[in-house]
Amino acid sequence: MAFDAGMLTCTLSEIRKTALGARIEKVYQPEKDEIILQMRSYEGGKRLLINAGSNNPRIGFSTLPKENPQNPPMFCMLLRKYLQGAKLVSVTQADFDRIAFLEFETRDEMGFDCTRFLIAELMGKYSNLIFADENKKIISALKTADFSLDSARQLLAGGLYSLPSLGDKISPLGIDESGFEVLLENAPAGISADKFITRTFSGISAAVAREIAFRATGKTDTALADCIPRLLKTEFFNLTDTIKSENFTPTLICDEKKLVEYSFIPLTQYGAFEIKELESAGQLLDTYFDSRDREIRVRQRASDILRLLTNAEARILKKLVLQKSELIECERGAVYKKYGDLITANIYRLSRGDRLVHLEDYESMNDNGEFEMLEIELDTRLSPSANAQRYYKKYNKTKTAKTELAKQIQLGEEELEYIYTVFDALTRAETPTDLAEIRDELYCAGYASKMKGYNERDKKSKSCSSYMQFVTDDGMSVLCGKNNSQNDHITHRVAAKLDYWFHAKNTPGSHVILVTEGREPTDLDFTQAAQIAAFHSKAEGQNIAVDYTLAKNVKKPTGAKPGFVIYHTNYTAYVTPDAEKIASMRKK
Repeated sequence: MAFDAGMLTCTLSEIRKTALGARIEKVYQPEKDEIILQMRSYEGGKRLLINAGSNNPRIGFSTLPKENPQNPPMFCMLLRKYLQGAKLVSVTQADFDRIAFLEFETRDEMGFDCTRFLIAELMGKYSNLIFADENKKIISALKTADFSLDSARQLLAGGLYSLPSLGDKISPLGIDESGFEVLLENAPAGISADKFITRTFSGISAAVAREIAFRATGKTDTALADCIPRLLKTEFFNLTDTIKSENFTPTLICDEKKLVEYSFIPLTQYGAFEIKELESAGQLLDTYFDSRDREIRVRQRASDILRLLTNAEARILKKLVLQKSELIECERGAVYKKYGDLITANIYRLSRGDRLVHLEDYESMNDNGEFEMLEIELDTRLSPSANAQRYYKKYNKTKTAKTELAKQIQLGEEELEYIYTVFDALTRAETPTDLAEIRDELYCAGYASKMKGYNERDKKSKSCSSYMQFVTDDGMSVLCGKNNSQNDHITHRVAAKLDYWFHAKNTPGSHVILVTEGREPTDLDFTQAAQIAAFHSKAEGQNIAVDYTLAKNVKKPTGAKPGFVIYHTNYTAYVTPDAEKIASMRKK
């Protein structure tokens, strides 16, 4: 679902109830299109996230950890200058549109009291964040636009801010029942009920429109002509009453594998899916957008890594196909030896210039008790003895090639397995530091002499401090690497001899350490550590096999690639990971 005006009303209601009067302590800009305001109120600290990106624009409280750039962008520095110490005094919405006005009391450059506005336009690819003074004169904007980009209005410093046009759509909060009935009568023929709602009224997403139609008719795609006007009108005004009374129910729709939808009202149209009601709009948005944002950021920032890994995978697979076909050809070595033996045994019958000869195969007989005849091709330029030597050389060559090809195929399969571990590590990369560690690992492994974003002169000591940390229900710490460098670090440097090491069986995944600190772990500690290892691996489904052993039993062979270890003494547990439970155990 798109972040519609109803969802914006829900989040702004939450902000008004908990953050009015709060002071801005810090301003961060972790992404080029995302601002975080660290606030302090009587109820404690709050982090207000405003995302003005084209993919997932939204506003709401967030508890997700974000890594900030070393050098803050200019827009962030400007907000720090004017808003640090400012007090949030008002939060309003532009009619029923996806535009929020945050009003702050602060001081100007001369120390006089003044008012400043932060205007969040959350409209898909047109999303923007504008900073303006008390007269709505633009001081700066996250994305500036002149008439060459937007023929309707311009967003430049010094200009007055104006609202974007709503077009022909009507605000659902400003219409009465008689007006709604007139619109129904004048609706185009053949249109569905949900399309009628989205095309007529502003701020209502397709999912909410389908919900109104479903509650009124029992189906989401009912034609408007087949609807009972009284029922459709009732459900429509039930929605508007919910919005006006701010009686929201943040709801998440999910199946076993992914999050499907979210809304500020219960969505009953998804009968086959699980419906979860959350405590707050901020928690809802964090849950829904956490993995989605991370995947988008990784794709954007790690495009060079993905390209390198994809090319390496294609190269290795092509090489393995060729080597395996050559290995199959080496199986003809025994035939070449037989040809040489037969030529030698019948050399008195052959002469230079023979091109094709038929000789008895003394190792096989037909049904009549006669030897099978073999057809052997000779080189007419060579003598019979030289032809025999030619086949012996081919036989010896296949013996050597068979041995070497087996070694090369094993090396290629090990390299391919390593590439897949790096692919898997990318799915767990959360911050630019995680991606920098993967780049450094690939650089050191010889996969690229120079990569985007990598500078050997700026390479720092590998502290690998960003590995994940969890706490089990019985109070034991669990460490989990997000890439091969972190896996090596926690397994061979951090883990004590009597700590327990976990890894999903026969599949790429994280190394997990259960820190015992001299205590004996409980069954629940073992189970939850195994679940963490299963969750952070490529394994899917239920009853995932996880190997575990004491850390002292895990060894790294000399010259092995990052993340590769061997162990011989181990146990195997079968667990089914719970994503929500694992997320709750993670230390922020």
